[in-house]
Amino acid sequence: MTVPLDLGLLSIFVAVAETASFSAAAQRLGVSKGTVSRGLARLEAQLGVELLHRTTRRVALSTAGNALYQRTAGHLATLRQAVGSLPEGNDEPAGELRVAAPADFGVTVLPQVVARFVERYPDVHVDLTLTHRSIDLVAEGFDVAVRVALHRLEDSSLTMRRLSRVEGHLYAAPSYLARRGMPRSVGDAGHDWVLFRPVTPRQLGLPDNLRARVLCDDVFFARAALRAGAGVGVLPSYLAEPLLASGELERVLPTFRVRGEGYVLLYPSSGQVPRKVLAFRDLLVEAVRARPLAPWLAAADADAA
Repeated sequence: MTVPLDLGLLSIFVAVAETASFSAAAQRLGVSKGTVSRGLARLEAQLGVELLHRTTRRVALSTAGNALYQRTAGHLATLRQAVGSLPEGNDEPAGELRVAAPADFGVTVLPQVVARFVERYPDVHVDLTLTHRSIDLVAEGFDVAVRVALHRLEDSSLTMRRLSRVEGHLYAAPSYLARRGMPRSVGDAGHDWVLFRPVTPRQLGLPDNLRARVLCDDVFFARAALRAGAGVGVLPSYLAEPLLASGELERVLPTFRVRGEGYVLLYPSSGQVPRKVLAFRDLLVEAVRARPLAPWLAAADADAA
């Protein structure tokens, strides 16, 4: 029968073995001498052997005690060192922060935020994945995710923090409208539609049976395709604003709009939230509240030019 080993009792035994004194072991461990004495008695009772020879003047290891010390003291020290060197074992955020975000938010906002974050916290390194897929944070090992939420999330295992409201509208290029005319209604079957995956037409307020002439999973490609005259499609307003100003896109059916929670930050809410997650959350929320999304996009476009 295997005896379950209490690491606390083993720590007491190792302290006594190394100091050859109940009093010195108690002082090292920061406990009372009685706690040390009772702990040793419990460990001996669990193992069914005498670990120490006790006299009024000294404490000495028995044969069994010497064998236990030789086999466990080094492992216990290694275990203490491993636990003590865990990321965030001190007061500063540390370790790897895995972040998932959609490409549009990732390209426009996150470069400056991540640069500021790793400068402020030199013991953290960031692993960023740009995807519009709705990932499972826990199953896939992500610490935080930015997501576009068209409605409030009901998953109680996740904490949601709103970053920025976003509206969507219908847009098309002047060249396309000159060629095909203005759509008469939302989902007009007589027009070519540029749709964005994985969002469904119904989630955007479009007819379920709307067929895409162009279907893509990158919002920047959708914007470029619309600008090139591929059809009519929904874009976040902040992505379309520069092209409206330059005359490269026109807004179609102005009363149509998509509203939702916008960009939200998600992280697991069970257990103690790591300091690196809280620090990243606070920095990101502060950055987005201080600056609307359109200037972030303008800065990113200028960097790419």
